Amino acid sequence: MSQLVVVAGMSGAGRSTAGAALEDAGWFVIDNLPLSLISKVVELGTQGSIDKLALILGYPSNSDFGQLVDLIDELKAAPIHVQTIFLEARDEVLISRFEGTKRRHPVTAEGLAPAIALERTSLARVRELADVIVETSNLSVHELRARTLELVDPKALHQRLQVQVTSFGYKHGIPLDADLVFDAWFLPNPYWYSQLRAKTGLDDEVREFVLAQPDTTPFLERLWPLVEFLLPKFVTEGKSYLNVAVGCTGGRHRSVVVAEVLARRITQAGFPVKVSHRDLERTE
Repeated sequence: MSQLVVVAGMSGAGRSTAGAALEDAGWFVIDNLPLSLISKVVELGTQGSIDKLALILGYPSNSDFGQLVDLIDELKAAPIHVQTIFLEARDEVLISRFEGTKRRHPVTAEGLAPAIALERTSLARVRELADVIVETSNLSVHELRARTLELVDPKALHQRLQVQVTSFGYKHGIPLDADLVFDAWFLPNPYWYSQLRAKTGLDDEVREFVLAQPDTTPFLERLWPLVEFLLPKFVTEGKSYLNVAVGCTGGRHRSVVVAEVLARRITQAGFPVKVSHRDLERTE
């Protein structure tokens, strides 16, 4: 294991959101593990195949904050890179969040405000040990996810959006999971040329035919800036999977060529891409 991140902080400040962001970025995330088991899990992690481990530490079930402080000290002394993040928010924000979700506060007290005050006091030493303190009062869920990755795994902030580029034929229906749909139907159809009909958009002859059409280059020159503009917007909004679909009549020629070009440009922009040609093998 090369990296260990510990996310602690106030209940309602966004620990679960931070954990979800790390999990989506490929981290092995364990939430609310009993404190007595954490040292053993970290030890096993250093001996196994887990490269990046994130521990989300909630309010100790036995209220032993001294044990939590000792645990963080112990983890920081481990022979691996350890980063501790403490999440907090203003009292009125935490109260509003708990009232909005109707969930009980984990601290037993006569009322929500006293429970928050007691937890804040109890976590003061844990806060002092943190490498980074993040105030989440004014952060949206998407902003907190981005902030977490920015602190812990900056490359993942850009890499976390998995893009699927799918070619398809309209005659067989639009992919149900398509987020963006673009149309290559208007380009001349290789199907009507006997020497190209049996081939697909993966064959050089079909690719050259489609790319040589007068409207193809202007189309791609307009399509790519739009996709390039949208990709980081989806990242900012916290989307982890995006399916970009390109369609033509049968899904074997024009859409395949355009999908391949688009996928190559998305890859060059730094996003992980998978390409599928849904109707490539269809004969009718």
